[in-house]
Amino acid sequence: MAGPAAGYDRPMTAPELPSSEVVTVERRGHVAVVWLDRPDKLNAMAPDFWVEFPAIVSALGADPEVRVLVVAGKGRAFTVGLDLAAFGPAIAAGGLTEGPVGSGVADRMALYHQIKRMQHTFSSLAECPKPVIAAVHGFCLGGGIDLITACDIRLAAADAVFSVRETKIAMVADVGTLQRLPAIVDPGRVAEIVYTGRDFTADEAKEMGLVSHVLADVDTLHKEALAMAEEIAANSPLAVQGAKAVLRAGDGRTVADQLDHVALWNAAFLHSEDLREAMLAFLEKRPPEYRGR
Repeated sequence: MAGPAAGYDRPMTAPELPSSEVVTVERRGHVAVVWLDRPDKLNAMAPDFWVEFPAIVSALGADPEVRVLVVAGKGRAFTVGLDLAAFGPAIAAGGLTEGPVGSGVADRMALYHQIKRMQHTFSSLAECPKPVIAAVHGFCLGGGIDLITACDIRLAAADAVFSVRETKIAMVADVGTLQRLPAIVDPGRVAEIVYTGRDFTADEAKEMGLVSHVLADVDTLHKEALAMAEEIAANSPLAVQGAKAVLRAGDGRTVADQLDHVALWNAAFLHSEDLREAMLAFLEKRPPEYRGR
């Protein structure tokens, strides 16, 4: 059973980090590794996950010592998505939580707000000011696709299996896949994999652009994800987080609007101690040491 790769061995002890029995966090320098940590259930997303995961992501996003997040799964799979053993009875009864569900407006509104809260679980990744790398191995089904499409970079092991599984269980994916996947993958391919709900391999995921790289095995995957995160973390966090903010702000805007936005951004934030350090390091022929100031 695959576990944390070498280097993912320093527990994060920040007092403000929320506790969780299904998500654990480890760090190496400025990199925080967020582990989906329910390996006996293939990291199925039980009710507590939907509350604890975004709280942890938010805390890491606010931690000035954290510059990059890596999301990975312990055990044999990244995640099989929604925990149907936990949610199935409620869904069959017409809701997402335990208890009787009526057909009135108040009940429909309660279900609407529950779905919105679950959407926030993965929107927390897209909204995180720090770059987020998904490291996928084994199954990445249903909610797993919602999760990784909210990340900035996606890597996969050769054994990864993907599926927009909601279609197979008579559901419309509703926590991010249908909104984010078309910005990553050709719309025709999106329609195919959503309408069929079929499984597809890591190689096909790379060919369609869902993942950037396919690695030989899970250990190589975790080492590559950590190495990439460390390379990003070695850059000025002001520049990296600024680039993410500018990329996000470009959604739906014209090129002219995007150029104006980045001009305003740099007019406000270009001059920094990190920029001065970059220039000095170049002149002194040494690696820069960025402090995010």
